[in-house]
Amino acid sequence: MKLVAVSQRIEIKLERSETRDVLDQNLIRFLSIAGFLGIPIPNTLVSESLEGDKPEFQLAQLLKTLNPSAVVLSGGNDIGEYPERDLTETILLDYAETQKLPLLGICRGMQMICHREGISTELIKGHAGTRHILTGEICKEVNSYHDYGITICPKNYKILAVSDDSRIEAISNNLLPWEGWMWHPERENPFEKTDIRRVKNLFDS
Repeated sequence: MKLVAVSQRIEIKLERSETRDVLDQNLIRFLSIAGFLGIPIPNTLVSESLEGDKPEFQLAQLLKTLNPSAVVLSGGNDIGEYPERDLTETILLDYAETQKLPLLGICRGMQMICHREGISTELIKGHAGTRHILTGEICKEVNSYHDYGITICPKNYKILAVSDDSRIEAISNNLLPWEGWMWHPERENPFEKTDIRRVKNLFDS
């Protein structure tokens, strides 16, 4: 089974004085059904190590050891909320580009793809806790949990789907096997067969 590096959201539990890396188990289940083994990537490996290594050294070592076949940038957290997560995902994006690995950005993950290309997100209404009908290359109903959206497609990408209020809901890279989805495939019960098939085709490309 091919390994997939998966980024994680950060949650702070003040009552326990804990900062946690968190990943919905359903995302690992979704990837497993598609034929892949998701491996959560810690957000702490970009901190300065006790030996004084560069911040990204430990994460680079982990990726070298895992040798993943693909990368997933998961949802949760706003960009800029936790710099260590932003840096972790930036390194994952750079790694996927260098190794020419397939990559899927889910919700915030798609926003990170666009952020890396200089495209800013915009605060939007009516996209959190609802469902949308998409049109374009991808035509389907999807869940929606985001407060920020994209209206400009990055250079070297194409739009795969838009919502009824013209927000970009899915993109793909013209040069790399990368896609961004603003919906959460792991939150569908049962998982959508079209999502499973699409991620399988993407990661097997």
